[in-house]
This record gives sequence, C-alpha cells and structure tokens, in this order.
Amino acid sequence: MAPQPGPHQPGDEPTGRVTLLVIADCPNSTTAAAVLSDALVSVGQLRQSFTTVLIDSLEEAELHEFIGSPSIHVDGCDIMPVPGAQPAVACRTYVHADGSRTGIPDTDALIRALSAVLNP
Repeated sequence: MAPQPGPHQPGDEPTGRVTLLVIADCPNSTTAAAVLSDALVSVGQLRQSFTTVLIDSLEEAELHEFIGSPSIHVDGCDIMPVPGAQPAVACRTYVHADGSRTGIPDTDALIRALSAVLNP
C-alpha cells in the first residue's frame, strides 16, 4: 500500500518534507527562513533542508491550506495551525507565550512543533 500524504503516523520515516510558504514581498520571509533553519538544527535535523514556496493566488492558498505568510508545513500540513483560519494570500501573525504577536513564530514553539512531527 502506498504511503498517504499527511501528518506523521507511528512507523513513518523520522523526517518529512519541510516547506516554508510565503507571499511575494513578505517582510518576514527572510527572518522566518533563518528561524526555521535554526529550529531544524535544534531538533537534531542537521541535514534537513526546506523548500520555499511562493503563494500568489487564492487558488494556490486553498490548494496548500495556506493561512498566511510565512507558514511552515511538514508533509503538506501546517505545523502551527490556527483553528478556523481560512486560506488567504495575506500576512500572518503568530501569538507568543507572552501574548504578543509578530510575523514569525516563537522559536521555542516552532522547535516543539517541529520536534513533534519530525521526531515522533
């Protein structure tokens, strides 16, 4: 039976396809890429790289279940989902532990999310 795309299940390979999804001119894409690279190293994925995908239409946003830029997906699934969020070609904000919002995920939260899907 062929593997199905989606979140990791027990017995899956220890790493998945990591994607950084962004919109054109996203002011946070460069910083998000650097934070993602550092977070991958932090979870022991020294050789894991990621692909950056440009989302430039609502149809692509819907296809990728993209809720804003930047978003980080593993095997096609947003690793920091927002319940009820709709696909959009827009900027995204992340809520941090202290209640603040910025355009990049909190590093510790990103490390926890990556670890959960890449090192189950």
